[in-house]
Amino acid sequence: MTSPYDILIRPLITEKTAYLSSKLNQYAFEVPISATRSDVRDAVEKAFDVKVLKVNTINVTAKVGRKGRSRRLSIKKSAYKKAIVKIRPEDRIPIFEGVE
Repeated sequence: MTSPYDILIRPLITEKTAYLSSKLNQYAFEVPISATRSDVRDAVEKAFDVKVLKVNTINVTAKVGRKGRSRRLSIKKSAYKKAIVKIRPEDRIPIFEGVE
């Protein structure tokens, strides 16, 4: 049995996720590639004591960037999975409170 903290790697805090959390009651987390929707639902409900209504998952592909003066050195950012969790309107997740 994995703990909720093994499933929820980190919260994703960007301008878009700040809008989602403040207006639409949706919160974004980075999760392992092998995590399923039910795993994410159980982890969020157990870690933050909220009721999850819906979970959307997105596989973010790896990206190759260029670095250096000659732009020949390529850097690869690894792929990850993103989960967007919708909760009840009366529930809040306290990590995202400072960004609203």
